Amino acid sequence: MSAQRALVLGAAGQLGKACMDCAPEMVAAEGFSRATCDVTDDWALRRVMEEVDPHVVINAAAYTAVDAAEDDAESADAVNANAPAMLGALCAQRGLRLVHISTDFIFDGRAPRPYAPGANPSPLGVYGASKRRGEQAVLASGASHAVVRTSWVYGPGGRNFVLTMLRLMREQGRVRVVNDQIGSPTSARGLAKICWLLALDEDASGVFHWSDAGAISWYDFACGIHDEALALGLLSAPATIEPIPTEAFPTKAQRPAYSVLDCNDTCSTLNVAQQPWRDALRDMLRSQQQLEEAV
Repeated sequence: MSAQRALVLGAAGQLGKACMDCAPEMVAAEGFSRATCDVTDDWALRRVMEEVDPHVVINAAAYTAVDAAEDDAESADAVNANAPAMLGALCAQRGLRLVHISTDFIFDGRAPRPYAPGANPSPLGVYGASKRRGEQAVLASGASHAVVRTSWVYGPGGRNFVLTMLRLMREQGRVRVVNDQIGSPTSARGLAKICWLLALDEDASGVFHWSDAGAISWYDFACGIHDEALALGLLSAPATIEPIPTEAFPTKAQRPAYSVLDCNDTCSTLNVAQQPWRDALRDMLRSQQQLEEAV
């Protein structure tokens, strides 16, 4: 059986890297970063489609600067809405399967329970609205597709909450973290594995939710990072972690107060189980430790 060819867009980001690192053996994956394929450029997308001639496309490219998006809706829309529309159209034309990554920010955070894939989207800001338009474009494209909503993604060697907390704990010994925004962390590697399962299962169609198991606050997450990093020796001394309300840490963009995703449908469709968030965090920090030791 010949290998499936896959195109991974956004391959320099933490999810894109994870997708490249854990591509299945039967897949020949080629990754393109923003530098090698600008997803907002229709000609560039057509060029890499011709070059790779893929069976499946994973779109991990995104404009994720949530606060900056409030002042630059045009850039957010170009990457998060217009690019998925172009990709969807190209995949439909070529008969390709498209896995597109979306976000918990399409919800307003007012739900009393985890958001199911069919829950009503109501984004609070420019970033969430742009991602929702991207979802809609893919769903309406006519291409074989899976839209994967996720939350609080992190991985080794990237720019994310885990590594920011680790740096601040090392440098300052004290951090202040909001304790009234509730969600679920997601390991980039675990998410990448779900993306590949969906990429190779053409019967799985529509919207899927994925995160690691557990509903926690950013403060809880910071405490977990602290304890696991201390146990691994990534922190040389304990740090102080102070819980604060959202109002004490104002940001330009409003965040959903509750954005836990219901992943039950994904688990049953793919016959998988969510990893507890603390276990996934420990695995990531071990990978981070190896990276730092190699420097």
